[in-house]
Amino acid sequence: MDPSLRIRTLARLKEAMPDLSRSLQQAAKYVIDNPSDFGLDSIRDTAAKSGVSTYTLVRLAEWAGFQGFDEFRNPFRQALVSAAAGGDPPDWVHSLRQSGGSGGVQADAAENAIAIVQRSLRRIRPDQLDRVVTLLTQAPAVYLTAIRASFGLAYYLHYVGRMALPRMQLIPRQMGSAIDELHMAQPGEVLLAITFTPYSRETIEACAFARRKGLKLIMISDSDIVSPEFQADETLIASVLSTHDFGCYSGAMAVIETLIAALVDRGGAAARDRIASYDQLRQERQDYWSATKKR
Repeated sequence: MDPSLRIRTLARLKEAMPDLSRSLQQAAKYVIDNPSDFGLDSIRDTAAKSGVSTYTLVRLAEWAGFQGFDEFRNPFRQALVSAAAGGDPPDWVHSLRQSGGSGGVQADAAENAIAIVQRSLRRIRPDQLDRVVTLLTQAPAVYLTAIRASFGLAYYLHYVGRMALPRMQLIPRQMGSAIDELHMAQPGEVLLAITFTPYSRETIEACAFARRKGLKLIMISDSDIVSPEFQADETLIASVLSTHDFGCYSGAMAVIETLIAALVDRGGAAARDRIASYDQLRQERQDYWSATKKR
């Protein structure tokens, strides 16, 4: 079997998303986001997980040029790489699990966090990280947006990242909207958006608005396909699988830390001088608590 068939099939699905029917879009997005599960599961399991009918999966297979579902799945099965973290959990996780009480819950959460950090970091290719940093550092202005739970990630990225990239602006400010802030943005500027399933309507609308205005778009998300209405120039993908009812952002934070490290490195001496100047200012203002000092 052609080892590139899986890659070419995924590329075709991504490219054709805007032209597919709603049900085929849903099925295609599931395949794109979950290639390992798709390669492993039966058609009934895939239908249940993706929320479409088995008939829709067969239609997607035929649209992609395959004789049926099994033939469609085969390239993914052949290239299957487990999404789980490699090796056994650390000994301390085993100890937690055996401790009883809340130890099992803590062990599950710890094992999940370790796994999604590894999965998220493994998906960042050096050439992609280089392209993202180049887009950000060469842009006349960089707008950073996220809301709800993702806002905490964006706030941290802006708080630290602006020392290496002074042109970064966190939007919206105060009581406005992200689109208000992008109204005067110019082609060639960059919007960096953070959003995870279920995607925020405000963030999606801001991304679509930015694309219509000619801005470059970088996303930190859990999928290459967030909306069929637009396509990002680059997407840094972070796993947010969780043992509870909300997304686990350990992987997303690891991706952001990697991006910050790359920005500081690209910024060179100028970035390090800015970081040092901020630290000196805080020291002079005695912003950091000390048991031996009083303001």
